[in-house]
Amino acid sequence: MEELTVELLIAKIRDKDEKARTAAWQAAGPVGAAALAPLAALVKDGELEVSRAAGRAMWQIVRYSGRPGVRAEKGAVGEALVKLLRDEQQPVQLRRDIVWMLSEIFDDDAIDPAGAATLFADVDLREDVRAGLQRIGGSNAIAALKAGLDTVPDDFKPNIACGLRALGVEVPNVPCMKLKPAKPTTVKPVGR
Repeated sequence: MEELTVELLIAKIRDKDEKARTAAWQAAGPVGAAALAPLAALVKDGELEVSRAAGRAMWQIVRYSGRPGVRAEKGAVGEALVKLLRDEQQPVQLRRDIVWMLSEIFDDDAIDPAGAATLFADVDLREDVRAGLQRIGGSNAIAALKAGLDTVPDDFKPNIACGLRALGVEVPNVPCMKLKPAKPTTVKPVGR
């Protein structure tokens, strides 16, 4: 396959031939950040197999940018993904996938705690954001989770507390849902 440009990648992802689509998404990594927005548009508006191929191409670009020694490339991909994540016109499932893509390439230094905490306002994304921050770990991820703990509704506080506890942070006054019985019991809690 010739060297892919953004335009050629998009054309091949749209190709009716499944082998051409497959070869295109598998080779998408080096195309880089510039292809993410056009691929997201195909995920959003494409026919089912085109949409799937575009999503797979996005993952290839993310994983390719995550290799060692390409900090600038990783930063460009991260920046493009954050822009897509902030676009509420994107389908919910794509935005969820983007959260997980970011968790693959972001390290703690890349997290803006205040910006990440604002994502907890989105009911459709909040659990993915919590899990992604927990996966990344570090002081900025913990700060984002703590900020979220202060802003989310009471029914979601145990989720964030669980993420914080997994990162070694003590969270008083928020019960651990794992310790709450699913049905009535006569067993008394131990040591409390």
